Amino acid sequence: MANKQNFTLEFVSNALLKKNLISAEQHKEIGITGESQRGKLFKAQQTAYTDSRHQTVSDLVNPSEVIASFNLVMPNSDGKVLTEDAITIAVAEELMIPYIKVDPLKLNLDLVTSQIPRPFAQKHLIIPIKEEKGVVTLAVADPFNLEAVENLKRTSKMKVKLVLSSKTDILKIVREFFGFRSSVVAAQKEMKGSTDLGNLEQYVKLKGTTDIEANDQHVVNAVEYLLHYAYEQKASDIHIEPKRENTLVRLRIDGVLHHIHTIPKSVHPSIVSRIKSLSRMDIAEKRRPQDGRIKTEFKDNDVELRISTMPTAFGEKIVIRIFDPEILFQDLQDLGFYDREYKLLTQYLTRTYGIVLVTGPTGSGKTTTLYSALKKLSSPEVNIITIEDPIEMIMEDFNQVGVQPQIGLDFATSLRTILRQDPDILMVGEIRDQETAENSIQAALTGHLVLSTLHTNDAPTAITRLMDLGIPPFLISSTVLGVMAQRLLRKICTQCRTDKNLKSEEITSLGLSGANYKVFYGAGCTDCRGTGYKGRTGVYEMMDVTGKIKSILSKKFELEDISKIARQEGMITLREGAIRKMLEGETTYEEVITIT
Repeated sequence: MANKQNFTLEFVSNALLKKNLISAEQHKEIGITGESQRGKLFKAQQTAYTDSRHQTVSDLVNPSEVIASFNLVMPNSDGKVLTEDAITIAVAEELMIPYIKVDPLKLNLDLVTSQIPRPFAQKHLIIPIKEEKGVVTLAVADPFNLEAVENLKRTSKMKVKLVLSSKTDILKIVREFFGFRSSVVAAQKEMKGSTDLGNLEQYVKLKGTTDIEANDQHVVNAVEYLLHYAYEQKASDIHIEPKRENTLVRLRIDGVLHHIHTIPKSVHPSIVSRIKSLSRMDIAEKRRPQDGRIKTEFKDNDVELRISTMPTAFGEKIVIRIFDPEILFQDLQDLGFYDREYKLLTQYLTRTYGIVLVTGPTGSGKTTTLYSALKKLSSPEVNIITIEDPIEMIMEDFNQVGVQPQIGLDFATSLRTILRQDPDILMVGEIRDQETAENSIQAALTGHLVLSTLHTNDAPTAITRLMDLGIPPFLISSTVLGVMAQRLLRKICTQCRTDKNLKSEEITSLGLSGANYKVFYGAGCTDCRGTGYKGRTGVYEMMDVTGKIKSILSKKFELEDISKIARQEGMITLREGAIRKMLEGETTYEEVITIT
């Protein structure tokens, strides 16, 4: 570890080859194309550093990062890709230095931000992560950059111990701690009872994380860092929850809430006011719930944020729902349909009239399915009108109406008016009362394709639900094309996927026959934050309203009769679909039991 020049592509690739993490052919490829790849990464990263003009290529792009960018498949690994973390671990083992996966939730804010200035931490990729008995543990990305460590020891008079971490993790901590958390602390120190909230904005253009200047308001900075972090983590919701002593910030990722920050209670009112001002809410009104929305952008995509405030025992709680168009508008084939379900749905969408119903609880992906279907149908030749409560994501290709019950504009009233607007395709956000159900049926009878949702647990129950709302069976049989119940299952992380055999009691609980079933689960890794899951997929129960089902509706029948005929004609239940995805290695036994 004599000098910085030792941290080379050759050194790292040799260490990887010795540990069989790359093949001889991959080692040769790194030797031939490594430097040109480093140059490409350097160009891509130049804009991310304010002082990049004074740094060399090797300062900005380290060998682990270069090799990780090749996305090499490791030998004998069932297709697992060599990640920056795996490379860093191999380098640490080669040099006999401890490796640490930096966890922001376990770091001390004061320690990280007080020991080293931000420019030094960002330039040299060094952060303090622990202090014990007067010895500070420094996480470094370059184990050979001893000159910077010696300078730090001389100027700060601290005793240090080195551990190795990935460059990506260290940079995240620099941005996270010197960004969001230091902004919150600065706001707490400088809080004087009032904050300049700026202009009310409808369209909010977020700055890049490196463009937020130190002289901006600390609360404004904190909110921007929080939104950026949520976007990067692909969160669907941000929860800002006041408690007795402090405020918790949690993100919902893949359907599960993760605690991210704890911020001082004194800063909470200012953060709430900032978010309220951006979403055009009444800042002074703290006793009543309010709703608002913000339109912003991330990576050149418009992102809709829906804001909800609610007074609680310890202050106003805010939930920010994030509507990313990449998630809401997808190709139907990417939503997890099996062939039968996909073919039936596409058949329904080619019809010129009739009703297609999507059922399931809140958070089961109904909106994504409907929006994706409408996007497939959208063209200059058709007039698509939606009635929503509220409008989830604004899309110029549709004519979207948001219901406003306080002025008498509910689903039923909107539907009556819309039928005079020459629509071809209607999307009714939810059929929740008799009048809306009757108007939807009437629309289908008069030559319109209607897509809507119902809150039922499975597909057959939707028929009896419509009857409960007062729709005669003969009208249901002549208008309803099909009913689709759906749920979302978390997918197993591909980086830490491993197999096991189902236990006998698990086989029994699923109603399977036989003794041996190999299934998969995620062991937990850095890529999936230790959860074993990454991303979600849909599971569907598609009931085609066929001649047999229509004929039974004209007689006295039980719900079980509809289910039995639907099963005979090919419908698989949600549980059966989930079990199939489990046996194919897409999800786990636990998800099947929990979700279905």
